[in-house]
Amino acid sequence: MSPATSEKTTPTATTAAKTATTAKTDPAPAGTGRTGGPAGTSRASAADGRIPLRSHLRHTSALVRRNLLWIRQDPESMFDAVLFPIVFTLLFVYVFGGSIGQSLGGGQDAYVQYIVPGLMAMMGMNMAMGVGTGFNQDFNTGVMDRFRSLPIGRGSVLFAKIAVEVLRMLIATAILLVVGVLVGFDITNWPGLFAAVGLAVLFGSALMWIFITLGVAMKNAQSVQAMGFLVLMPLQFGSSIFAPTQSMPGWLQTFTSVNPLSSLADAARGLMVGGPVADDLWLTVAWSVGITAVMAPVAIHKFRTKS
Repeated sequence: MSPATSEKTTPTATTAAKTATTAKTDPAPAGTGRTGGPAGTSRASAADGRIPLRSHLRHTSALVRRNLLWIRQDPESMFDAVLFPIVFTLLFVYVFGGSIGQSLGGGQDAYVQYIVPGLMAMMGMNMAMGVGTGFNQDFNTGVMDRFRSLPIGRGSVLFAKIAVEVLRMLIATAILLVVGVLVGFDITNWPGLFAAVGLAVLFGSALMWIFITLGVAMKNAQSVQAMGFLVLMPLQFGSSIFAPTQSMPGWLQTFTSVNPLSSLADAARGLMVGGPVADDLWLTVAWSVGITAVMAPVAIHKFRTKS
């Protein structure tokens, strides 16, 4: 080969080498699943803040579809959403309805009007605990490691989880209302009913951020469930969900007056049955916004940095 020919081909060879090097080091496009191991994870985390809103929405919708398909393949995961409202409504109405209803001045029928809005408030908290245990199990089975290795928005994984759980909560609420009507609950204010459902969903979704954080931080699902019960039991029974608070000791009445579940239950009753609404409504909204504003960034940070 002549020197002239060699000089002409050298730039071409250099360009080809650069192209091959670039092809090896370029990150995989979103959605392909090719990440290149730990380096891919690092690049995805660094680029998370630069992902545009449209891509975040697309990632979230894809993950919502994935979660719904998983529920379709595992219908047993819906047992809590289906059975919880049936069991608890029948239990409290027919076991405690007579005695507590007398204190309300109307017997069992009066208690039905009292307990159904309260159970709506209770449902959001129980669903939120399920989010934490499920999220922890996904980490332990490696599902979340797979998601974190993809070049997708980290918040998309969490928002998709909450969106599916909100849908499950709406299904459970619909079943609760159907059972409530069957045992004597009167729906006389449809706009108030829809407002109460929306308020319960708002508060329940805020609580989900707390339990997602626990699901990321705790080592196993049993720990998340135990911590959840330690939080749930005092909040639920130290509230106006199941019974009026007037007969409670003074110190417990002080606790119930600042308990957000009492505000939610009383606001739902006012909207669905009638009564004062404004103070409890705005207090519940304030709790929901405050919890979300504080815990959502914490949950996303924990999810990004969990080793």
